[in-house]
Amino acid sequence: MKVIMTRLLLTLFFLFAQTASATGLERMKEYFQNIQTAQANFHQVVTDKQGHKTQDVTGIMHLQKPSKFRWDYDKPFVQIIVGDGEKVWLYDPDLSQVTVRSFSKAVGSGPAALLAGGKEMERLFAIKDTSRKGVLEWVLAVPKVKETGFERAFLGFKDDALMEMELHDSFGNRTAIVFTNVQKNPKISAEIFKFTPPADADVLSQ
Repeated sequence: MKVIMTRLLLTLFFLFAQTASATGLERMKEYFQNIQTAQANFHQVVTDKQGHKTQDVTGIMHLQKPSKFRWDYDKPFVQIIVGDGEKVWLYDPDLSQVTVRSFSKAVGSGPAALLAGGKEMERLFAIKDTSRKGVLEWVLAVPKVKETGFERAFLGFKDDALMEMELHDSFGNRTAIVFTNVQKNPKISAEIFKFTPPADADVLSQ
């Protein structure tokens, strides 16, 4: 579950759009120019190949370009993931355990590169508009390299914001995320992106 959450978090790294009327691809490109910070509530559901629900969680996330983020899971369990630009921390209060990785190892050339924008994004991912049922405008992103944690991702836009996202992996798992109460470019305290392990927690480095 920790691996799924960490990969998902990095895949969602700064993916919020702010544009006028445009295609999904144009909205995504303009996002990279217009968004510096973001905050939103999220509802994340994971289903397996057979369509059985394996995870259903909610929480709130904060993001700040170029490399800071925080995801607080509140239901049905509490968990915190913080990226401070140098390290990525995952804190599980129930286990009293902290897992920490260097930011470069956690991000690597995988999903987070998709959200970094610019030439690196274009080098590692094939991105195009795609059609799906419903009112959203969708973008499809397919990694050009292996071992990115997912085979394809769908990004659904409406008006001036990213509303939904889907990730599909090689095992047939589907991760669907719905965003609500999206705030674009809010003022976020620097303390949000700092994490100090509790004194009684076990710290594991990877």
